[in-house]
Amino acid sequence: MIALKCYTFVKEIKIMYRKKVGVVCGGYSSEYEISLQSGKNVFSMLDREKWEVFYIVLTKESWTAKDDSSNVYNVSKGDFSLNRSDISIKIDLIFNLIHGSLGENGQLSALWELLEIPFSSCSSYNAALTLNKRDCLSVLREWNIPTAKHYTLDKGDDLDPKIIIDCVGLPCFVKANRSGSSFGVYKVYKKDDLIDSIEKAFEEDTQLIIESYLEGREVSVGVVKIDNEVFVLPVTEIISENDFFDFSAKYEGKSNEITPAKISNRWMNDLNQISKKIYSKLGLKGIIRSEFIFVNETPHILEINSVPGMTKKSIIPQQVNALGMDFSEFLNKILIQTERSKN
Repeated sequence: MIALKCYTFVKEIKIMYRKKVGVVCGGYSSEYEISLQSGKNVFSMLDREKWEVFYIVLTKESWTAKDDSSNVYNVSKGDFSLNRSDISIKIDLIFNLIHGSLGENGQLSALWELLEIPFSSCSSYNAALTLNKRDCLSVLREWNIPTAKHYTLDKGDDLDPKIIIDCVGLPCFVKANRSGSSFGVYKVYKKDDLIDSIEKAFEEDTQLIIESYLEGREVSVGVVKIDNEVFVLPVTEIISENDFFDFSAKYEGKSNEITPAKISNRWMNDLNQISKKIYSKLGLKGIIRSEFIFVNETPHILEINSVPGMTKKSIIPQQVNALGMDFSEFLNKILIQTERSKN
C-alpha cells in the first residue's frame, strides 16, 4: 500500500511539472484547413503524462489557444504567452504545424528565435529558403542534385509562351513558387492553355516557377533528427489516380501510397544519401519531407516541405507506422530533440 501511494505521488509530481507544449496550426495561406487537421491529430496524440498540451490556432483575425479543459486563451503576439483573466502561461516548446504562410516561411520562426522558445521546425532563414522553390532548387543544383528544367516568372513580367515552351517543353507544370499542398499547381499540355494556367497560379502567389514534366516513379522521403542522429524514414511511392499528385490525390484518397516503397536497394541508397545530404547541408531541423521522381534511374528532386502534413492521412504518419513505431512515441522523440536544441 505504501509503495502504491509513493508511485501515485511521484506520478502526480511528474504531471505537475510537465513542460508546456503549444501545438501551433492554422496560418494565413490556402493550407489553413489542412494545418488544422495536422494540429488536431498531433494535439490528440501527445502523451499527457509527459507534456501539458495547448492547441493554438492562428488566423489573421485572432490568435487563440485551448487546453484539455476547453479553457480559451488569447495568444500574445509580443511574447507568445497564453492569457485569460488574470492567468498568463509561458509556453516551453512549440510543435509547429502551420503549412505555408506564417509558419513555413520563417516569420513565426523568427519570433520564436527572438523569444528563445524551442520549436520543432527549422530556423527562420532555412524555412524561408525551403518554401521558396526557386531559391531552394537553385541551391540544390549547386550541389549537383538533379532537378527539372525550369523557367521563372514574376507578376508583371513580359510573358512569351514560345520562350517558356522552348525552355521547358510540353507538357509542363506551372507552380506557385511559395505554396504547398499543390495549391496553385497546374499541368499544361497545350500552348494555348499556358497563359490561363499562369493567370490562375498568380492568384496563389506573385512568383511562379514553370518546370518541365518529369516522367518516372514518384517517391516521398521523410527525414528527421532523433537522438541527435539524422534518420531517413521508410520511403513512400506515390501512384496518383489523377493526372499528378494534386490536392485531391493527397487528401481525398485519389492516390495509392505504398510504404515502404517497392524500389531497388540502389534507389534506396541513393535516396538515403541525397536526403541526408540535403538535411545536413541546408541545416534543417525537425521533420522534413522531400519529393523525388526517378528519371533514367536518377532521383530528381521536386521540392522540400519543412512543415509536412501530419493528418491521419498524411505520408509521415504512414512512414512512422511502417517503421514499427507508435506515432505518439515518435512525436515524443521530436519534442525531446526540440528541447535539446535549446542547449
